[in-house]
Amino acid sequence: MKASLLQDLIASCGGCAVTDGGFATQIEAHGVSINDPLWSAICLIKDPNVIKQVHLEYLEAGANILVTSSYQATLPGFMSKGLSLAEGEKLLEKSVKLAIEARDSFWDSVERKPGHKYRRALVAASIGCYGAFLADGSEYSGYYGPNVTLEKLKDFHRRRLQVLVGAGPDLIAFESFPNKLEAQACVELLEEENVQIPSWICFTSSIDGNNAPSGESFEECLQCINKSNKVAAVGINCAPPHFVESLVPKLRQLTNKVIIVYPNSGEKWDGKIKRWMPSQCFDDNDFGSHATRWRDLGAQIIGGCCRTTPFTIQIVSNALRENKI
Repeated sequence: MKASLLQDLIASCGGCAVTDGGFATQIEAHGVSINDPLWSAICLIKDPNVIKQVHLEYLEAGANILVTSSYQATLPGFMSKGLSLAEGEKLLEKSVKLAIEARDSFWDSVERKPGHKYRRALVAASIGCYGAFLADGSEYSGYYGPNVTLEKLKDFHRRRLQVLVGAGPDLIAFESFPNKLEAQACVELLEEENVQIPSWICFTSSIDGNNAPSGESFEECLQCINKSNKVAAVGINCAPPHFVESLVPKLRQLTNKVIIVYPNSGEKWDGKIKRWMPSQCFDDNDFGSHATRWRDLGAQIIGGCCRTTPFTIQIVSNALRENKI
C-alpha cells in the first residue's frame, strides 16, 4: 500500500496540498457544451484535447493534485450511448491517461527551471456517487430507494474501480457521496479488490451543513471509513464554502485521517431562470483568506468544486504558500 504517497506530497507542500477546481466549469469556459447525461465525461468521446488543456490550466494555477474527468463516466452511461463495454472501459482508462500525460508534460517543462514554485502533481481517479449516474436528484438527498442495497452499490462501482486502478493513477477519489451506505460499499470494495493505492472519500452536506444529505451524521458516515487502512483521507466536497469552517474541526474530532475540503463557489443554480446566481458570501478573493483558516483548523488538502476555476486555485495556492504555518 502506497499510503505514504499522499502524506509525502502534503509534507513537501508545507503541510497542506492543493487539489484542482471545477472541471465542468472550466470545460464550459472553453465553449464546450456538456448538456448531456454524461456531463463533462462526454468530452472523453467528443473532445479529449480540452480535458488535457483544463488539466494543464489547473497545474499552471498551482494544483498539486489533478482529479480525472471520470466523475460521471460510468460503464452503463457509456453503453447507453451505444458503446460496447470494452469501449467504455477504454474511455475510463483514457480519463486517467489524459491526466497523467498533462501532469508529466507540465512537470517536464518546469522541473529544470530554477526557483519554480511547483511540485510534481499526483493524479486522482474520480469515482462519482451512484446518484450522479441516476441523475434523479438522489445525489442531493442521499435516498436511493428501498431496492438499492450494499451489494448493488458494490456491483455498480466494482468494474469502474478495477479499470481506473488498472490505468495507473496515484490515488482514487470517491466524490460527492450523500450517505453512509455508499461509503461502506466502497470501503468494502477497496478491501475485496485489494487496492494498493490510497483513496479519499468525500461527502456532500445537508442544507444546514451539519450532516450528510441523507440526514446521517458525519460521525455515522465515518465509522466504517475509520476502520479502513485503504482510505487515506476523508472530507467534504461541493458543499457551500461557508460550511467548511465549522466542518473541518468537526471532522478533525471524528478521524485521524487526512482532512480534505473542496467546496463549490457558493453560487446557487436557479432552476426557474436557468442561471447561476452569485454567491452572497464568497468570491474568488475570499477563498485565499479562508483557505489559510481551513488549513489552520486542520485541513491538509484544499481545492474547489463546481463553479471554481483555475483563478480560484491560484488564489488558494498563493495564499497557502505566502501564509505558511
